[in-house]
Amino acid sequence: MQGSRKDTMLKLLMIEDDADQRELVREIIEDHFGKGTVVCAGTGAAALSHDLNSFDLILTDHNLPDCSGMKLLGDILQRCNKPVIMVTGENSAQMAAEAIRAGATDYVVKFGDYMFSIPLVIEKNLTVATLRTENEILRGSLEKALVEVQQTNQQLQEQVARVELMAATDPLTGLYNRRHFARVIDQLFAESQRYTHDLSAVMIDLDYYKQLNDTFGHAVGDQLLVIAGRTIQSGLRRGDVAARYGGDEFVVLLPHAGAADAESVVQRICIDFKHASSELLKREKGVSMSAGIASLSTCQSASADELMAAADTALYEAKEEGRDRVRCAQGVVRLRKVPA
Repeated sequence: MQGSRKDTMLKLLMIEDDADQRELVREIIEDHFGKGTVVCAGTGAAALSHDLNSFDLILTDHNLPDCSGMKLLGDILQRCNKPVIMVTGENSAQMAAEAIRAGATDYVVKFGDYMFSIPLVIEKNLTVATLRTENEILRGSLEKALVEVQQTNQQLQEQVARVELMAATDPLTGLYNRRHFARVIDQLFAESQRYTHDLSAVMIDLDYYKQLNDTFGHAVGDQLLVIAGRTIQSGLRRGDVAARYGGDEFVVLLPHAGAADAESVVQRICIDFKHASSELLKREKGVSMSAGIASLSTCQSASADELMAAADTALYEAKEEGRDRVRCAQGVVRLRKVPA
């Protein structure tokens, strides 16, 4: 330890007003740590005139001619975070506790051969200070690593969320795709059955879309689909689900909604789409929609597939009746079982 202290050019500040004691302690310390290790100060003012951060450790007397040791301790700790050892002739447990609470790292009483114990006390406090510094560096490194790990995890989660969203989303309209919709409807159907609340399914089709696509071109046709998706999404309530079912066909699920509520939502969507599409085509008459609605309360469907089949049947009826209208399924639509 002694050799390593000499190699690192240890620098100590000793504040002691008694010249004889100051010289004796300096000799003992420098005999242990090496010549030139100790810088001496006889008053608080002289001590504070130094760059305190340039020292590895500070020893200060409790009684000084120009200030108390406790006041000086406070002034020192305001300027640096170096270990400070209080050295005093007053053997008082209360005073020692006060000094430690005020920030002193150790307390030495001037009694007997106390001078010879000072190098060991210095060694101990320097070791503790070194460990504390290393622990702070390690803690800082760990905190930085933890922040980096959290940031990396956040980025991974965001990337996974984006990938999942891309896998579940129709790239043209931004609505869910048919594959994801199949999972959602099974979940919502099971919840409606379990908690006995209504569920409505809506099938929506753009009227004469093929002719419009052929007349205005595929770019305009795609824009019509985009507008349809945007209009449908903006017309829904929180908790409703919309998807592009395929081509110009869309599907909507409205939990906790009966046929009448669903019809009100769909009629508003149809009106808004007519207006938006007329602006796109720059003509007075916009594109109309046909829609079929089926709800559990009116169809008593036994499965999600049967509910969708009922909505599809209602959509077919709306188209057969001349399009540009909404029809609600009234009866039960049962799917035929495929023979084993």
